[in-house]
Amino acid sequence: MKALLALEDGTLLRGEAFGSKTTAFGEIVFNTNMTGYCEALTDPSYKGQILMMTYPLIGNYGVQPETSESDRIQPSAFVVRELCRFPYNVDSKMKVSQFIKSNDIPGISDVDTRMLTIKIRKHGTLKAAVSTDPDRNPDELVEEVISMPHPTETNLVSMVSCQKPRLHDGNNGKRIVLIDCGVKNNIINNCLRIGQVMQVPYDTTAEEILDFEPDGVLVSNGPGDPAHPEIMETTVETVRRLSEEIPLMGICLGHQILSLALGAETYKLKFGHRGGNQPVKNLTTGLAYITSQNHGFAVKPELPEDLEVAEINLNDGTVESIKHKSLPILSVQYHPEASPGPHDANHLFRQFEILMEASHA
Repeated sequence: MKALLALEDGTLLRGEAFGSKTTAFGEIVFNTNMTGYCEALTDPSYKGQILMMTYPLIGNYGVQPETSESDRIQPSAFVVRELCRFPYNVDSKMKVSQFIKSNDIPGISDVDTRMLTIKIRKHGTLKAAVSTDPDRNPDELVEEVISMPHPTETNLVSMVSCQKPRLHDGNNGKRIVLIDCGVKNNIINNCLRIGQVMQVPYDTTAEEILDFEPDGVLVSNGPGDPAHPEIMETTVETVRRLSEEIPLMGICLGHQILSLALGAETYKLKFGHRGGNQPVKNLTTGLAYITSQNHGFAVKPELPEDLEVAEINLNDGTVESIKHKSLPILSVQYHPEASPGPHDANHLFRQFEILMEASHA
């Protein structure tokens, strides 16, 4: 069965359909990981986006649901160069095509992903659509993409955050409140090594969070624009009010939200950082390490007086971490839980634990 991929610049590609028979819209982005498509497909940070893998062969080890980062597929569509139709792995439960079909997600293969990646690197991410509906008119599909609003105009966080508090019991005495902006399961797993985790909706107030009597608050990863008006009115305001009360940690979108709460500004990157090979340099120690990243926005390096840039991306110099000159705050743009990806930054969860311990000393 044939499929269509339409871009807002008028590009129209034809390929092979897999997954669900439907049409989906979003912002097309690329991920450079060679493995980890199961984790990427279930990462809530991809909400509102069409995910394209740059590695040319996808699906060869099948799907292991236990590696999922959430309870469903998050991108609106999936784009690959070559789909492995007959995977083999002793732990595989299903094919990628079956996986996305079970979530009513369309996929397209046999398209030139290298050309598309070069286009995105040159022009930036683009609005797009994938259609596996044989009755779709190609020209009308392009027009729909051109006229559609950009996905980041929507409050995407509200679509992936939990609806009510959830308690996760840990093995230690610490109590962490996790503000869920689209958290990955492995962030929760790493926090559980520190202690008990109370996962709360993104719009939970500062007073409600303090009622849980936490030792620290972590603001999670998630999709969309951190400066969306609804996020500014809720999560950013909550974090601002908590910043002088309790130790804070921000990861990815959470880092951007925390930075906004402290007076910094954010902006949209041309094509973002999505993959497991992003080099980061610590400006204090001079050490560099490889990180896993998935974001389309960044913090501007011009910071308020009480903040300073702690780490930068060695590819493009963008801000990877900020530190406060007096408050117990840990904030990183990359993913220290790194699943999939390198574990160079996994120690940051221990640093967060040390911040909490110091606040009680």
